[in-house]
Amino acid sequence: MGGMTMTDLPFWKTTAMKDMTPEQWESLCDNCGRCCLHKLEDEDSGELAYTNVVCRMYDMKACQCSDYKNRRKVVEGCLKLSADFIPVDWLPETCAYKLLDEGKELMEWHPLVSGKKSSLAAAGMSLKGKVLPEDFVEDDELEDHIIAWVK
Repeated sequence: MGGMTMTDLPFWKTTAMKDMTPEQWESLCDNCGRCCLHKLEDEDSGELAYTNVVCRMYDMKACQCSDYKNRRKVVEGCLKLSADFIPVDWLPETCAYKLLDEGKELMEWHPLVSGKKSSLAAAGMSLKGKVLPEDFVEDDELEDHIIAWVK
């Protein structure tokens, strides 16, 4: 009885993020949409607070960016993650990119782990029904929309 070999392990356990193919890299995203939430930064502590207000590019029905390929041309400040740029302070604790960067395991509900896209919603990680589009909230009202269910 032999143990697991390197070829039996999933790619995210055997391949450094810098060496992943574009398809592997993109598949790390679980499509939770939490990176699309507006965040507020405390000027004194630098601590981030998430709001329930989502970027105007976020498709509320599909629960994903409405134009992912061109998002950075439309939304100033939309970031493109890469193996050289993983803003761990800005990403939620459950983000696969952050978890792998910190040497941690992916969440059990992550579609790559569970094998099902539906596991995200089943675990309550979807934004569906939990967020407001930015068009409905004035910038000076964002503080009224701080949430605790994302960390």
